[in-house]
Amino acid sequence: MSEPKLTTYDPLEAAPEVSGAAKSGLGASDDYAVPGLVDKPPHDTATNNAPVTYLAPPAYFTSALDDAEQLLKYAAENGIDVDDKTRSSVLEARAAVSTEWNEKTAANLLAALTKLAAQLKPVTAESLRSFINHPTIRTYWKVAIYLAAFIIPFSVASFISSAISDSIRKDIATANDLAVKLTTQLGSASKPTPAAVGTSGNATGSSASLPAGVSQVDVVTELQTFASLIRAIYSRSQQLNWLILLAVRDPFSNLRGPGEFKNTFQLPVPLPSELLPVLSGRILVYQDARSFGQDVVDDVSIFYGAMATCILPALYAVLGTCAFLLRSFSEEMSRRTFVPSHSDSARFLIAAIGGSVVGLFSNFTINQGISISPLAVAFLVGYAVDVFFSFLEGLIQAFTKSKSGAGTPPPAAAGTR
Repeated sequence: MSEPKLTTYDPLEAAPEVSGAAKSGLGASDDYAVPGLVDKPPHDTATNNAPVTYLAPPAYFTSALDDAEQLLKYAAENGIDVDDKTRSSVLEARAAVSTEWNEKTAANLLAALTKLAAQLKPVTAESLRSFINHPTIRTYWKVAIYLAAFIIPFSVASFISSAISDSIRKDIATANDLAVKLTTQLGSASKPTPAAVGTSGNATGSSASLPAGVSQVDVVTELQTFASLIRAIYSRSQQLNWLILLAVRDPFSNLRGPGEFKNTFQLPVPLPSELLPVLSGRILVYQDARSFGQDVVDDVSIFYGAMATCILPALYAVLGTCAFLLRSFSEEMSRRTFVPSHSDSARFLIAAIGGSVVGLFSNFTINQGISISPLAVAFLVGYAVDVFFSFLEGLIQAFTKSKSGAGTPPPAAAGTR
């Protein structure tokens, strides 16, 4: 007895002939129903080549139909001519979703989608959907605002601290020269008593005559300039101390009222005939003010130097990446070619790494007399990451060539044996 022969069914092929008895059996039991077949009376053998129709379209059919309709609508809105066959294929596919579809309908839809995609390139269905709903711009704006909220205050504070620190250093250098010059002219005091210091030089001390060629007016003028520099150093040191949250102790914080401040930092009025005790008192005040100013300048240099070297370049590079992405987003949205990409997050990370590397270098010299700061270079690196990597690859190739050239023995001189 021969074994029964099993047959397989392919939905894309023509449906096999089903006898009336078998069909009645299939109708009586849903467990043996063939999915996708439409309940129709059997057609004649003359119509065996007719396409088989199905009720529920596959997932790719619906997705392709949505993309084709998006592109067809864009072409109609922008006056782009689309041939009748392509337009009809899309419309027939939409009608088939609610009725029934077959192999020919799906083939025509895919062909129409292919033609529309090639005709409207670089515009795609995905870019058109992104044009309608684009939350990416809000993400870019948030990142840029957060960076600006951190970068701008620290950049301003770094600029102010640098300017004040330079002024303090110059005043200290000038005050040192004046202190040496005045001490040479008036002579050093033997041992100024605390009473003389506390009264700001009003007490009498050892007298010293001025050397030949030095007038009393010049000495008084220099002494006044010296006292003015002391006040400037102390005032700028106080301002600079606020930028590091008063981290350095103020040696003159115990002064009470304008009277004590005046007696400590200003010359007595009128000036006594003996200027040596006055100079001795000012030098003691200057030493405290100079120590306070130098400590503040050192702490500010460490803190803001670390910020400017390690943190701000990376943030400026990320800000440059935001500027590039916002510019690209604006251009692509105007052309309706913007498609969100997961590579943007990698670009932010690459920019931060590049900015950190740039912070390790000092000012970059473009040509004679023109240099650019590391923060500006970091911003350019973030804006043009590809250029930065091209520079690194060229640098590596230059080192490789020099190394290989060094290992090659020099050619023998002509005429040698």
